[in-house]
Amino acid sequence: MSLQEKIMEYMQTKAKRPMSPEDLLYALALEADEIKQLPSVMEELERKNLLIQNRSGLFGLPKHMNLVIGKMSITAKGFGFVIPDNGLEEGKAKVDDIFIPAGMLNSAMNNDKVLVRITTERSSFTKREGEVIRILERANNKVVGTFESSRTFGFVVPDDSRLNQDIFIEGRNFNGAKVGMKVVAEITKWPTKNHSPEGKIIEVLGKIGAPGVDILSVMRQYDLSEQFPVDVQEEAKQIEQVPSKAECNKRKDRRHLQIVTIDGEDAKDLDDGVYAEKLPNGNFFLGVYIADVSYYVKAFSPLDKEAYNRGTSVYLADRVIPMLPVELSNGICSLNAGEDRLSMCAEMEIDANGSVIKYDIFPTVIHVYRRLTYKLVNRILVEKDVQMIEDNQDILPLLHNLEAVYKVLNKRRQMRGSIDFDIPEVKVKLNAKGQAVGLVKREHGLGESIIEECMLVANETVAEYMAKKELPFIYRVHEEPVEDKMFALNELLANFNLHLNRNTEGEIEPRAVQEVLNSIKGKPEEKIISAVALRSMQQAKYKAENLGHFGLAAKYYTHFTSPIRRYPDLIVHRLLKEQLNGKMTAERQEKLKSRLPEVATHTSKQERVATEAERETTLIKEIEYMARFLGNEFHGIISGVTAFGIFVELDNGVEGLVHVSTMVNDYYEYMEKEYALVGEMTNFRYRLGDEVTVILTRASIKERSIDFILKDNGKMPLVFEDDIIAKPFFTEINNNVKKDLKIKENFSKENKASKKQADKYKRKKRKDKEHKKIEEKRKKSIAKIEGKKKDNKKSAFYDKIYTKKTRKKSGTKERVRDRVSKGKRRKK
Repeated sequence: MSLQEKIMEYMQTKAKRPMSPEDLLYALALEADEIKQLPSVMEELERKNLLIQNRSGLFGLPKHMNLVIGKMSITAKGFGFVIPDNGLEEGKAKVDDIFIPAGMLNSAMNNDKVLVRITTERSSFTKREGEVIRILERANNKVVGTFESSRTFGFVVPDDSRLNQDIFIEGRNFNGAKVGMKVVAEITKWPTKNHSPEGKIIEVLGKIGAPGVDILSVMRQYDLSEQFPVDVQEEAKQIEQVPSKAECNKRKDRRHLQIVTIDGEDAKDLDDGVYAEKLPNGNFFLGVYIADVSYYVKAFSPLDKEAYNRGTSVYLADRVIPMLPVELSNGICSLNAGEDRLSMCAEMEIDANGSVIKYDIFPTVIHVYRRLTYKLVNRILVEKDVQMIEDNQDILPLLHNLEAVYKVLNKRRQMRGSIDFDIPEVKVKLNAKGQAVGLVKREHGLGESIIEECMLVANETVAEYMAKKELPFIYRVHEEPVEDKMFALNELLANFNLHLNRNTEGEIEPRAVQEVLNSIKGKPEEKIISAVALRSMQQAKYKAENLGHFGLAAKYYTHFTSPIRRYPDLIVHRLLKEQLNGKMTAERQEKLKSRLPEVATHTSKQERVATEAERETTLIKEIEYMARFLGNEFHGIISGVTAFGIFVELDNGVEGLVHVSTMVNDYYEYMEKEYALVGEMTNFRYRLGDEVTVILTRASIKERSIDFILKDNGKMPLVFEDDIIAKPFFTEINNNVKKDLKIKENFSKENKASKKQADKYKRKKRKDKEHKKIEEKRKKSIAKIEGKKKDNKKSAFYDKIYTKKTRKKSGTKERVRDRVSKGKRRKK
């Protein structure tokens, strides 16, 4: 037992309080060598967050200190949730995310790894709440955003709305950035409670709206690069472009087989080939041949380290960011037709029931006979295209054998209860400038299904081989759904007189879910039930332990078939070779047991990063395409229901929001159990899966959003909105929109003209009124003067007498006043 394991076992079973290293030294009775290792081992345990050091310098288990370690997920509104590192399960019970109020974030940013103290435990009415007490690992060293500035300082407004603090930039760190440009800022000082984060501009991506800047921004946001480090590129250039004869002679030769690749028309990295034939005993022989990348990418080489960091190839809307340089991914590792290639293979004998009754796994050398496409296979096998059949007589027997193998494998998989969610994928068509010009739903035809079944059975066979030998390995796992999600799904099914049946042990098996999906095919409720069932599933990931694959109803499963673009597949190939060569010693197994969990966690994380980046670039191009149809009507299906509105998916696969504030005929209340918004007065329901007609009112690349209103229950905005970033791309505007805008423009001009005339008339009327008043005053003044003159002539005598009297009186008063004042002065 290693020192780490000794310490953790003691802390979990015997320690009654936080311990110092000295306490552990005596408690464990460590030997001299172990005492030397103790400081570094304690540091390692703290780095892995297995132990937490408190302010007194003592170490304890987080759960014993009422602490939770997890990833911070902040919303655009400022509050957040911590997703615990122990995931969704603790035994079989669900572990809730912890709600963190905005005032308790302690300067944590989105995706930071944090230490949280629980302040409120979960009740039947509330979630667990907590406060961040320590930030263990920062996630956002670089931030992509829009640059704004004054003369002496500036700031970067992050593109990611979950990063809700602007980055302060000093004038000397502008690096040539100008107002309104997309930039990458490196954070130099992390935020505190009273100060925003500070940084410097390290890259200017370009003006908002310039071609390519949108995708480049996403690449920088997710830290994706098309360029490889110099040492990696140099190593790739040194690799041979033709397999050596010496290596070919060491392997089983399968160059005589009519092996074909079947891929999409635009695929360049071809990593799987297949061959099938019918055996004399009525069974089928199926060979799956996978590019042997592990022969060229050696462990811990620059190529290997870079592949590990990337984890996977990323397929963005307008480009591919490969895991390996093109010299390998499109060259020596790609199973190009007419070329000798090194491969790892799984050759299987499959009976009429689809069971693999015999198999062999080994390195081989192959020579791909032909490169086929899904389109060609579908035209031959499904459409029965006469011309295609005539032109491809050489491969017809092989294709018919592959089709027969597909049928028996698919039947077996369906019989055991594998769940199939038919979710079409949307592909964005781009022109030469990278602008979106169309959306196409990728159909899943027979050609795609043949390759899918062949890869699935190869992956299962390899996983079973290693699992039964109980050797360290990486599995692709899909855990059972969380109980409360299954309960919610059953509540929905009850509305349609359906139910998920449980087995004798009280568990819901994959077959039960598939039986429900089969029973609703073609019915109105199919959309709503399929959508909720899919959301009830957990996310598949990589693990160093075999937990099975719920969705496939498979006891063993791994990823073996795509080592050019997935790092776990590359590791699987290496582990297979070690076992086949007899090099998996006990010491080696111990090293792998400690290393593989970290590899599985890292590659799962990189897979999620790739998926998010792919979705975001596709969404950008979808919005760019849809913005030209502002004001148009579309048919769609409600794909999501929330308290603030409904999400609608159009026939072309695009999804947008109908905000509840635009629904004008009633007040709507969110019914969570019904997955519906219900009108208070009308009792009308907008429910998940319902068909609706909507009008497109807004398409904003900046906010990554598409807004609709309901045709029969919505208020059209006064002006159609689009995004200033997208304007340069939108050369075609719908005629109806043009007409509406013209009418509004003319109406506005008429209003302006009439308003001008009205103002002129009012000013004239006001002036006339003022002139009239002045004239009346003048006339009155003249009349007064004339009247006074007459009165003055008649009473001039009285005026004189009056004047003399007042003078005498005023004089007397003045004399009396003087005498009084003199008397006062004398007294003083």
